[in-house]
Formats: sequence, structure tokens, C-alpha cells
Amino acid sequence: MSKRRTHSPEFKSKVAMEAISGRRTLQEIAADHAVHPIQVSQWKKQLLEGASELFAKGKKTQGKDESQAKEGELFQQIGKLQMELEWLKKKSQLL
Repeated sequence: MSKRRTHSPEFKSKVAMEAISGRRTLQEIAADHAVHPIQVSQWKKQLLEGASELFAKGKKTQGKDESQAKEGELFQQIGKLQMELEWLKKKSQLL
């Protein structure tokens, strides 16, 4: 039984771009690159579905910055609460 091959993202994008160009059929492209035609059509579909995310990249980084800032605030709050809890434990032991 042969091992499953893994292809690099660069290879997949190259094959998908060839399929999108429409100059050759999926079968011709698949034969040239030694992959199954269904695999070529799947890579083409993934490329077309993911293309819109490339242009929304700026929006994602803004959301990421906001979430990192929120995470920092939450860590500070956790630290304060832990200190308060320790203080209360010490006070309760004295009573």
C-alpha cells in the first residue's frame, strides 16, 4: 500500500490557478501534475472560496489587535482577583 502524498501550498495554488485560467481541461492539468482531476477541482474550489479573505485581511488584524488588548485587560483582572483572594484567605485564617 502506498503512502498518501502531501503537496505544498505553493504547488496547490499553482495547479488551482492553472485550472482557473481555463486554457486546459482539468484532466490535462491533472495528468501533467500527476494528481487526480477531482483533487484539481477541489483545490480550484478552495482557492475561489478563500480569495475574498485575502482582501479582508486588514479587518482581521484589527479584530486581532482588539482581542489581544481585551486579553491583556482580562489577565490584569485575573491578577487582581488572585491577590484579593489570597488577602481574604489570610484574613479568614486570623479570625
